[in-house]
Amino acid sequence: MKQQAVLIIEDDDFQYEIYEDALAKYQLFRATTGSDALLLAAHSPPDLIILDHILDKGERGLDFLPELKELLPFVPIIVVSGALEVHQQIHALQGPRRAHFCLPKPVDIYELKKTVATALNECGETEVIRQFEALERSKRIDAIELLSRSTDRLSRQTQLKQLVGKSKTRPNISALARKFRVARKTIIRDLQELIRRGEIRPEVYPEWESPGNGD
Repeated sequence: MKQQAVLIIEDDDFQYEIYEDALAKYQLFRATTGSDALLLAAHSPPDLIILDHILDKGERGLDFLPELKELLPFVPIIVVSGALEVHQQIHALQGPRRAHFCLPKPVDIYELKKTVATALNECGETEVIRQFEALERSKRIDAIELLSRSTDRLSRQTQLKQLVGKSKTRPNISALARKFRVARKTIIRDLQELIRRGEIRPEVYPEWESPGNGD
């Protein structure tokens, strides 16, 4: 049986040795920066990622979480760090581009092994399949429509983030609504969700502005 591959994004040699001993049953790959990890993951997609927050060259692991999830949407990610505040851990576990688990340093070896096994067995593609099966069991007539709406919303929000992030002016809600063929209130709700998730700056659009107000 093929060994499952684990990409470990960790710049500390001693910490990596701990991973080598604890996770010897897996095929391990290492990157010391998020930038290198993206290149390595694109070339050799792993089955699981372990992501430290404080990395080499002053990089921060959580800054690369969205890009890793964009590149490998069905690969579970475990964040392991002793430098995260509680609110940072919560943020990492929320939203569509979230990690599946956060573990503190120093790492508890037993907890690490258990979490890795759980992530490989129950998260990622397995999790998506389980969600589809649950939808089928529910026999909801609108299950496909609901899934389509969710997919469309995530795709639209990804494009919105790119458009708004490049612009230095306040977004034209009506123009965006026409572009995506949705209501103005839908665009405003998307922007509010992006702001709440920290994916765009709060000043891009007033968070609680009424849909009835002008652009």
